[in-house]
Amino acid sequence: MARIPVAQRRRDFIEAAVEVIAAHGIDGATTRRIAEQAKANVAMLHYCYDSKEDLFADVYTFVAGKYREVIEGSDPHTTLPEAARQILRGVMECYLESPSFTAATFELVSWARRQHGDRGIAVYDQALDTVRKALREASAGDSVTPELIDEVAYVLATLADGFGVNWLTYGDATVARAQMEINCSVLDTWLTTRLAAVPAKA
Repeated sequence: MARIPVAQRRRDFIEAAVEVIAAHGIDGATTRRIAEQAKANVAMLHYCYDSKEDLFADVYTFVAGKYREVIEGSDPHTTLPEAARQILRGVMECYLESPSFTAATFELVSWARRQHGDRGIAVYDQALDTVRKALREASAGDSVTPELIDEVAYVLATLADGFGVNWLTYGDATVARAQMEINCSVLDTWLTTRLAAVPAKA
């Protein structure tokens, strides 16, 4: 039987941890459950990670990277409204595609905020910083202030996270698809009104 590289084993344990956290919460995410989910033994998990905290640190990195991947997938050569719409739809699609990722992410951020305040904030901050960067690139050359970029990022986070909570609560993909369209419509209406109040560039 071929030996599985440690790097691959780490990825297996990270993905397994996401599934276990989604199903059992942080407190229920024991090393035994994570190892079983990864189809490995506990000794292998401890060989790859010195502690569960070390594993969770990689899970945080995975979560932040997933958001970054989705957000950076938006077209930078477009308008601010279109970039915002692409980001919102991309994050909602990511949530819809993987309820486990959605549940684990919310659980991790809430737990980290309670136990390690800075780490919980850092995960959220990283996602928002990536959103701001994408929005700045899309609005380059326009008379868009940093304050407006912050407002758009906040609205995107609020709509996406609200969608995620509803999706986790009810789990109806058909309803969730309809809610995605509602959220995009809300974003479009708000952006149209908000941008109309921005003074024209001289």
